[in-house]
Amino acid sequence: MRFFIPAVILLLLSAFIAPFCRRGSLLADRLSLFAGLGGCLCGLAAVIFCLIHPEEALLRLPWSSFSGYIALRLDPLAAVFLLPAFFIACAGLLYGTGYRPTAKQPGTSAWIRFFYPLITAGIALLLTADNGVVFLIGWEIMALGGYFLVVTEGDNEAQQAGYIYLAATHTGTLALFAMFGLLGDEACVVSFPPAGSIPADTPTATAIFLLGLFGFGFKAGMVPLHIWLPRAHAAAPSHVSALMSGVLIKTGIYGLLRLTGFFSTIPAWWGWLVLVLGVVSGILGVLFAIAQHDLKRLLAYHSVENIGIILIGAGAALLGRSHGMHEVAVLGLAGALLHVINHGLFKGLLFLSAGSMIHATGSRRLSDFGGLLQSMPYTALFFLGGAVAICGLPPLNGFVSEWLVYLGLLKAGLDPSNLISGSLILAVVGLALVGGLALLCFAKVFGLAFLGMPRQDLSHVHEASGSMLSAMALLLGACLWIGLLPTTMLPLLDRGIAAWLGTQAEGAVPLAALAPAGYISLAALALIALPVFFLLAGHLRPKGEIPRRCTWGCGYALPLPRAQYSTSSFAETIMKLFNWTMGTVFQIKKPQNLFSPAASFRSHTPDPVLDRTLIPSLTVIAVAATKTRRLIQHGIIGLYLLYSALVVCALLIFVLF
Repeated sequence: MRFFIPAVILLLLSAFIAPFCRRGSLLADRLSLFAGLGGCLCGLAAVIFCLIHPEEALLRLPWSSFSGYIALRLDPLAAVFLLPAFFIACAGLLYGTGYRPTAKQPGTSAWIRFFYPLITAGIALLLTADNGVVFLIGWEIMALGGYFLVVTEGDNEAQQAGYIYLAATHTGTLALFAMFGLLGDEACVVSFPPAGSIPADTPTATAIFLLGLFGFGFKAGMVPLHIWLPRAHAAAPSHVSALMSGVLIKTGIYGLLRLTGFFSTIPAWWGWLVLVLGVVSGILGVLFAIAQHDLKRLLAYHSVENIGIILIGAGAALLGRSHGMHEVAVLGLAGALLHVINHGLFKGLLFLSAGSMIHATGSRRLSDFGGLLQSMPYTALFFLGGAVAICGLPPLNGFVSEWLVYLGLLKAGLDPSNLISGSLILAVVGLALVGGLALLCFAKVFGLAFLGMPRQDLSHVHEASGSMLSAMALLLGACLWIGLLPTTMLPLLDRGIAAWLGTQAEGAVPLAALAPAGYISLAALALIALPVFFLLAGHLRPKGEIPRRCTWGCGYALPLPRAQYSTSSFAETIMKLFNWTMGTVFQIKKPQNLFSPAASFRSHTPDPVLDRTLIPSLTVIAVAATKTRRLIQHGIIGLYLLYSALVVCALLIFVLF
């Protein structure tokens, strides 16, 4: 706790200085920024120290209000989740100085400056909480801070997104209250049980797991509990979206892993349930991302997809523990934990890059972009780096974590003595499908946004400011580090895995022996060396006149911007192929003759859970409630007293008979 407590104090100090920025005070702005950055750096120091020297740091203070303790514990499992939390928060604070400068927008800037470090401190508190009360306090700080950041813009879209987020997060919180109640008083106010200390073969254990999966699944955004995520991520400012997608939703994954670590054994169906939810979330998340026209909603659905990948790794780890396959458990959990870090980095990079595009163009719609490479070359480079990483391609970090998940699934799937091998091979196919569809999606996004001709006047478009580019460079550098040198991460993951396995980690095979990541470094360096070689060869060849010729334009000498591919036309084939799952609505107005100007094509893909199920159901309930109110509310006091008497009589009959 040597650096951790100062980190939390500095983050809180940054938040409490922020309101003075509303008056346009440059001093308050700088003090708030430096306090926030200092808190994040102190937090990173505490996390790295914990992972290098895996000794648990404990803090326990008596708390008479709950007859218990303020109990904090920084162990390697919490440190793995805190590492991207502090790093992304640091990049977000730096990015925010250019995205929402205090001098131009003192009101909203002060609002974000207050809640941004506050939510980071809340996340740090819940990740290190060692009892239920402290965990739920941190959970509520994070949840309420997230709501106020989502509604920052104040428009109707942001307000609706905030209400849905608030309803979803507190529905999950109710389940967590019940879960902690079943865990017992000691877990709530004293300390969490040690790893591997609770038997899992009881109905109570099953109820605890299902309540935890529901509550933490809402926060993680897994299908079908993802209803709040696309709207909230799209409505929030871009560096807030980076924090929510890269850090906030991972607290749900942390809670699920911490909860399952309490049990001595794992029933096989727990692992299967998590694995199936992961495959479904991954496939549906990327399919709905392909269908989006809004850049930030597209990235939000990719968060659902990547939560699915993490759940696939976690499901494999649970199955490994259930069937006594230690290597499968280690590889699956290693892939899940590393993807928690990796997704935070590359999704943060993508949201910050998207924010730069929105800041420059004033639009989130892909159909309004085109040709941005000419005016925003650095943003294009950073977005391309994030796209390569999220598609799981070398030499970026996304490849490494997905490779570990593949190894875990194949290790179990190719074992002839394993009864579950066939089903796990199907999970491999599902994971491969997710990767292929992600590549298709980002080929669409990068091509439509940065290549081709502008679809509207973009003469006002400018490159992002220095602070915004610096934040993106930090995240891209981290993605390259893990992609090129994955061996530096494996020992840190070993310690997080040991904290989850508890006593079962004794005599465990090191991750480096199961996953020879050194070959990835060599392959990644070869991929980088190949284009460098061709560039040098082209530079050193004898100089001469290089002929220039026009490329074949398919008969269009001067094509109009409208003749380019659109978001709908690019995704039309995939949407029709999977329309039985997605329910995409196509609006086609065919031309009446050869020169008809009124032809059009539109597509819209409503969310199947929120737009097709919950909203219609709640609308019916609201209409029925309105009609019922008219029947029973007449404004006559005597009738209300009669209702009360009838209720009392009914209760007496119930108690007596």
